[in-house]
Amino acid sequence: MASSTLSSSAPSQAYPPSPLSARHGQEAAHESASAGAVSLPTGFMLVPYVSFFVPSGGRGAGGGTIAKGATGNDVIAAEWLKNHGPGDRTLTQGLKGDPTYLVVERDRTLATYGINAVCTHLGCVVPWNQAENKFICPCHGSQYNDQGRVVRGPAPLSLALAHADVDDVKVVFIPWVETDFRTGEAPWWA
Repeated sequence: MASSTLSSSAPSQAYPPSPLSARHGQEAAHESASAGAVSLPTGFMLVPYVSFFVPSGGRGAGGGTIAKGATGNDVIAAEWLKNHGPGDRTLTQGLKGDPTYLVVERDRTLATYGINAVCTHLGCVVPWNQAENKFICPCHGSQYNDQGRVVRGPAPLSLALAHADVDDVKVVFIPWVETDFRTGEAPWWA
């Protein structure tokens, strides 16, 4: 009862701001400034990291990816054909940065397709064995014919394809979404 009398009879006064509340305001302002100061450089540091995982790919006019040679330079069709003979299968950088074989046909023209070199068993890069005229995986022995069709397991599927086209003078890989000409089936990779 005495406490209710004291609280009701006490005159209301405006209290000066506590040093703690002023300090809290300064800390909040400092935290906001710090967050801005940290987020700006962090954002700039993330750009190269993100661009590494999402490469620009050097898109061609048709939305494809310009093929890159062993030195990282764009593959120029005429120069490639001067240096690579009929039946040649040489690795280039293809769609999504995957190793992709660029094929030279017997008539010394580029094939209209590229062959993704990633084995469909466990993802090893499959080298071309010219002596046996097929791709042979060094990891578990899967074999693919000269067009990348699986002929011996344990790989369950043929190697993926990409369209190989010449845009201006450069070789461009474009995603293959049509029927796989080797199997007559829809492409498993599309």
